[in-house]
Amino acid sequence: MMPATFRWTDAAIRRALGLRGGDPGAAHPPGRPYEGICTDTRTLRRGDVFVALRGERFDGHAFIARAVQSGCGAVVAADDPGECPVPVYRVPDTLKALGDLALHRRLQSAVPVVGITGSSGKTTVKDLALGALAGTHRAHGTEANLNNRVGTPLTILSMPETATALVLELGTNEPGEIAELARIARPTIGVVTTVSETHIERLGDLCGVLDEKLDLVRAVAAGVGSGAAIVGDEPAELPRQARTIAPGVTVAGWSPAADPHLRPEDPHRRPDGTWTFTWSGHPVTLRIPGAHNVHNALLALAVAHRLNVPPASAAAGVSSVGPGAMRGEVRRAGGLTLLVDCYNANAAGVAAALTTLEGMAAQGRRVAVLGTMLELGERSDAIHREALGRALRAGIDRYVLTGAFARAAAELAEGQIPLADDRVHLVPDVDELADLLPELVGPRDTILLKASRGVRLERAIPVLESLGGGEGDA
Repeated sequence: MMPATFRWTDAAIRRALGLRGGDPGAAHPPGRPYEGICTDTRTLRRGDVFVALRGERFDGHAFIARAVQSGCGAVVAADDPGECPVPVYRVPDTLKALGDLALHRRLQSAVPVVGITGSSGKTTVKDLALGALAGTHRAHGTEANLNNRVGTPLTILSMPETATALVLELGTNEPGEIAELARIARPTIGVVTTVSETHIERLGDLCGVLDEKLDLVRAVAAGVGSGAAIVGDEPAELPRQARTIAPGVTVAGWSPAADPHLRPEDPHRRPDGTWTFTWSGHPVTLRIPGAHNVHNALLALAVAHRLNVPPASAAAGVSSVGPGAMRGEVRRAGGLTLLVDCYNANAAGVAAALTTLEGMAAQGRRVAVLGTMLELGERSDAIHREALGRALRAGIDRYVLTGAFARAAAELAEGQIPLADDRVHLVPDVDELADLLPELVGPRDTILLKASRGVRLERAIPVLESLGGGEGDA
């Protein structure tokens, strides 16, 4: 457990950052505590240590004076701020320093740390894992999607001393990021949800994505003590490769490749697209639609099992978790039903969302509004064409295609691959959706919104809700 006496002091800061005693400008009474660690002057508390991060569009060094005015107790900086009334801890790289501070805090704690990564589903698995642990643990976890080299350290640094488990979502868009996050978090349980062609702009290809995600399994396997690796069963290469790193890896999912106790028993899809199943003799009733979320729930239940949570408590906890904002939300306005799943998108996620839409009970038509999948690099056009080709084989009544999906449809048509013209409607510019959607959907339709977050497809929601005759509810 985190010692109740843990405090940030000059000595602790120096140990974390590898600084020698007596470095110029860093003098501070050794026993006097700091309040905490902060990177944003808008949330800084009096007595915090301000870490001056530098990014592509900002430089925290420009805010050091404001941090001092707000009462910070010390500053961590790469540049010399000049005369400063508070101690300044000079480091070569403040982003690495933030990670080192988080690592120091992590090493003061004996709580189990769960690290979750994957091309899809990591936020949902994190939320479901927190639900599964809630009955027996005071679990602290990643908020929203603060899963990068800034968000992960801040999550660790904000862990309450009363926490008995830490659940971290770990994201990546470039080689080496998972390894660095694992170095900081030192996970005792590592979860890889699935792997697909995401972030290949920097990760290269599917093999590059797989290798990057497997760095979490490598970190767990190399850790001290009895670490555990848990992976999904799709694609098949994921468990195969994971087992070459950690032979005792646990596999969860629908297929025979999954461990028998981590497959759903007696699964049933309900009219709203959510599923029920039995796990370890206890009923699970999901509030998040989609068969892929049965897979995500099983991963979360595997985490709970590793942490000795009673199965009944874990099943009830998973059943209590609703969808996150724009992550499989079902909203209704009059007779209109919206499946809002536009927080992120990749080809596998689009396929899963279409399968969910296809299985939902609908009074009117099933309509899929598909927008661009981002960060796919040179393969973007090909991936959109491939994803659209698969999408058109689903049992969907109408497709409204924007951005890269609209371009993919035009390319497919030029290649004499037949499109069902009465089902496919192209809206090349997403900004035109608000004007055109009223002509393309009816008041009793069930409508999927799916695109990458940067497309901001949620802008269509108010228009759709007005067509349905009222505000939506989840």
